[in-house]
Amino acid sequence: MSREALVGNITAMLQDAGFAVSDRCAVRPKSFDLAARRGEDVLLVKVLANIDAFDAATGAEMRRLGTYLGATPLVLGLRTRDEDLKPGVVYFRHGVPVFAPDTAVDLFVEGVPPLIYAAPGGLYVNIDGDVLADARKQREWSLGKLAQELGVSRRTVSKYEDGMNASVEVAAQLEELFGQGLSSPVEVLDGAEDVHDGEPEPKDPEPDPTDQPIVTVLTRVGYTVHPTQRAPFKAVSEDASNSMLTGHSEFTRTAEKRARIMSSVGEVTRTTSVYVVDKATRESVDGTALIEREELENVEDADDLRDLIQDRVDYQEPA
Repeated sequence: MSREALVGNITAMLQDAGFAVSDRCAVRPKSFDLAARRGEDVLLVKVLANIDAFDAATGAEMRRLGTYLGATPLVLGLRTRDEDLKPGVVYFRHGVPVFAPDTAVDLFVEGVPPLIYAAPGGLYVNIDGDVLADARKQREWSLGKLAQELGVSRRTVSKYEDGMNASVEVAAQLEELFGQGLSSPVEVLDGAEDVHDGEPEPKDPEPDPTDQPIVTVLTRVGYTVHPTQRAPFKAVSEDASNSMLTGHSEFTRTAEKRARIMSSVGEVTRTTSVYVVDKATRESVDGTALIEREELENVEDADDLRDLIQDRVDYQEPA
């Protein structure tokens, strides 16, 4: 299957699951392919046939963007090295959860979350320690008795009941012994960091020198500016009331394409989008306001900028 077809299939799956999905981010470089929202759940999705192509820089960028946009970064892929990703298993690459499209269908369409995650040494599950302890006590087994049945130490059983995760094999033994499910789901949308070693918090990159004057103005009027390196926009800018996707370049066909993508992503993530150009020949591109650099330099505060953006987006071209 081509990557384009894979992106199309995943888009259709997310839409079937009730997500509003952005246009594909068909520009380079790009850290993610799609943004999607269902209620308060927001995803930034990278689609790869082979997840080994997912590098540390892209992972860091996706995690930063997830923080700024209130979204979960996610990679959907088909294989790693020479083997297919296992169904129902969550993998992690550079701090980002990764799983197969079939697992995504189970989670987002069927409402069945994955129970297994991959970590160094094998496949693991989250044991619900309270449920395990209750099941053991109802059976009137001591910690030592359960340890003997499992072939592990009494200390290990105590750790399972305290919340330590177990291998798939041990989890299967426990469920066979007690005749009930003891595993809790891998929380992909909230709390996935609890089941893998946390990556260091990625720091913002330095802005491109050509963008520094724009960053200076936005900072002056009250925004905190987070530069990007691999997104279809140059920065995410935040103040106390909103977030804003920011682009900057000459207004070329490529810039227009980026502005359209920013509008689509902004609609899904509920953020404003603005593209700064040297010379604007129109007011906006879809929902992305076009502002000339000289105009931006004359903005006095964040309210002025918000009003300017709104005027551009609301402007109607004469018939």
